[in-house]
Amino acid sequence: MTWRKKAYNVETLRQLAKAELPRPIFDFADGGAEDERTLRRNENAFDDYWLVPRPMNGAADRDLSVEFLGHRYSIPLVIGPTGLSGLFWPDGECATARAATAVGAGFCLSHGSVCTLEALADTKAHPRWMQVFLYRDRPFTKELIRRAEAANYDGIVLTIDNQLLGKRERDLANGFTIPPEFSLVQSVAMLAKIKWWWRMRSELRRITFGNYVRPGKKEDIKKLASRMAELLDPALSWKDVDWIRSMTSKPLIIKGILSANEAEAAIHHGADAIVVSNHGGRQLDGAVSSLDALPGIVRQVDGRIPVLLDGGVRRGTDVVIALALGATACLLGRPQLWGVSVAGEAGVRHLLEIYAKEIDTAMGLCGVGKIADIDLSLLANRPGNS
Repeated sequence: MTWRKKAYNVETLRQLAKAELPRPIFDFADGGAEDERTLRRNENAFDDYWLVPRPMNGAADRDLSVEFLGHRYSIPLVIGPTGLSGLFWPDGECATARAATAVGAGFCLSHGSVCTLEALADTKAHPRWMQVFLYRDRPFTKELIRRAEAANYDGIVLTIDNQLLGKRERDLANGFTIPPEFSLVQSVAMLAKIKWWWRMRSELRRITFGNYVRPGKKEDIKKLASRMAELLDPALSWKDVDWIRSMTSKPLIIKGILSANEAEAAIHHGADAIVVSNHGGRQLDGAVSSLDALPGIVRQVDGRIPVLLDGGVRRGTDVVIALALGATACLLGRPQLWGVSVAGEAGVRHLLEIYAKEIDTAMGLCGVGKIADIDLSLLANRPGNS
C-alpha cells in the first residue's frame, strides 16, 4: 500500500510522519509547552460545535475560494510559519511553498527557516508572507523587513507571542538540540528511520537559520540559536508596532492575538489583518484556545479587517466551523510538517488536497455553495446560545 492510500486524513499523515522521523525531531514538531493542555484544547475546542445541514438549499456546485488582502485563494488555508522545515525534508520550506501555490493556498515563511527568504522567493510561491519578530536588536528587525520588501513578499507577519521561549518538555526529555545530536540509544533507534537519515545525510551538516547568517560568514548554528533567544524582547509594546507600520507599506498581519482588546489595539495601530493564535500551544500552557478566543475577537473587529485562525485545525469541518464563527481563513502549522516529512512537496500537496476535499464535502452536505455563505446559522450551538 502506498503512502497516499495510507494517508487518508490528517491524523494518518501524522502517524506516517511519526514512523518516518527520529523521535526527537517528531516531538520537536508535535510537542507543546509543559503539560500540553493548550495544545490539546486547540484541537478539542472544535468538538463543542455542531453543524446544522441544510441540504435542500441545493449546493451541487461549490466554490471554496476566498479573497483577502488583495489576493484570491482557491481554498481558505494558509501554510503558517514553522521553523526549520528543512530539518524534516531537504529544502523543506521551498517544497512546502511550491505545494501551497500549486493548490492555491497561501504561504508564510518562518523567520527561523533553513533557507533564506530570498531563496524561498525564487520558488515564485505566491502569495507569500514573511514572519518577523520584534527583537532587542531593532535594526535586525528592520533588516528582515527590508529584505522581504526587496524580495517582493506580499505581507509581513509580526508574531507577538514569542517574547519569551515556552518550556517545551518533550524537547527537554529528548535532549533535542539544533542541529540534532543523538545519544547512543537514539542512534541505535535511528536504524528504524533509515529513510530519513539517508535523504538528510548531507543536509544535516548544512542545517542553519538561513535568514540569520551573514553573507560570506560561516556561523555555527548553536551560536545562531543562542543569539536568536537572546534577541527576544519581553518589553515589546504597541509603540514598536507603530515603528514597523511606519517603515513598510506591505500588509501587516499581527499573529498571536487572543484578546478582544488587543485585537482592537491592533487595528488602531495599523494592522491589516490579525491571526488568533496561541503559537500552537508551544508558549504559554493554560492559555485560551484559539477557537475559544475567536468569537469575542470577531465581534470586536466587526468586519473591519480579516481575522484568521491558527491552532488545532485538523479537519475540513474544523475549517468550516472556524469560518462560521467569523474567521476569514485558517493557518496550518504542524500538519504541513507531517506532510513534508512523509513525501516532501507531494506530501504537503496531498495534505492540502485532503483539507480541500473535506471542506468541499462539508459544504455540500450543509447546502452551502460558497465560502461567503458560511455563517453562524450553520452552528447548532452558536456563541451566546444555550
